[in-house]
Amino acid sequence: MKKSYIFFLVFILTLIGYSCTDDGPSGPDSSDFDRQAILVNWADNIIIPAFSSFSEKTSELHTAAERFADEPTLANLEGLRENWETAYISFQQVSMFDTGIAIQIRYRDNLNIYPTDPDEIHDNIEEGSSNLELPALNDSQGFPALDYLLYGLAESDAAILKYYTQGDHAAAYRTYLTDLTARIDFLTNEIIDYWQEDYRDDFVQNSGNGANASVDMMVNDYIFYYEKALRAGKVGIPAGVFSGNSLSTHAEAYYRGDLSNRLLLAALDAAQNFFNGKHFNSDETGESLNSYLEYLNTIKNGADLSSLINDQFDSARNEIQTLDDNLAHQVESDNSKMLLAYDELQLNVVYMKVDMLQALNINVDYVDADGD
Repeated sequence: MKKSYIFFLVFILTLIGYSCTDDGPSGPDSSDFDRQAILVNWADNIIIPAFSSFSEKTSELHTAAERFADEPTLANLEGLRENWETAYISFQQVSMFDTGIAIQIRYRDNLNIYPTDPDEIHDNIEEGSSNLELPALNDSQGFPALDYLLYGLAESDAAILKYYTQGDHAAAYRTYLTDLTARIDFLTNEIIDYWQEDYRDDFVQNSGNGANASVDMMVNDYIFYYEKALRAGKVGIPAGVFSGNSLSTHAEAYYRGDLSNRLLLAALDAAQNFFNGKHFNSDETGESLNSYLEYLNTIKNGADLSSLINDQFDSARNEIQTLDDNLAHQVESDNSKMLLAYDELQLNVVYMKVDMLQALNINVDYVDADGD
């Protein structure tokens, strides 16, 4: 009798265990996917071409800065502004690739910490001895510092030009401009050289599973960028999501103003294109996070997770396109729309950071300070 009871109990527990599994047969194992193929596509068709294109823009930006420094006219100021805008938009294509040497040289921190610090910029110029390699000076260099120097020094172009043509520090202002653009160009070329020499092959060959494998690290870097730099930096912080009070002065490209929404949309497009393995400046696609999830037949609430993620990218884009071109103005005029855009971006944090990582069997490798 006792043996019959034990057998019955084991039988019941087995049925309960089976009923708790997902409907239907289990999908392929995540380790069976060709991870090297996805790494080849990322390196050869997305990352290296994007950095190569951006390096052309940073070279042109530095040339324009030198031209303005040699001849600080309104025409050359306008030319420099155009190159700055073009390079800043192009930067959105590479900002997410904070891996390898980019981490070591704090690439994104050097190029795009905002809000910039005007007082520190003026001190650097007037003291004439600033070391831009110091982390303490991240907020007085890069694209945000150029934003201030090209648009924020005064209310009129004529008054801005006076900083570069009149007074005891006019030459120092011109030198600081060229120092900033030279540093952007130098750091970008350092990354290009790094990828094209040894890192590309090391990156592709490191195709296994585990925290130190290329796929795991890149996916974590990508989600961290989306969560912290895109969702929080471009929308959440100016909208006051984390502070309780809106902070319009923390919008990207604050002094130029009407560029901030374009930068946000460019970053969102780049993030979605990377998810789909879309080749840089091409409609062709290769192996990607999208195809990885499709291979695993990952389902959430009865729908393909890859489709849910793409649909959410589109929903966020639709919401962002309703915002003012100047996100600082949007915060000041109707911040509720910024909060709606944040909510749409936030949904993909959950889809990617929770559901996608679980499906791919990848652990989060960074500390989350604001929750999901």
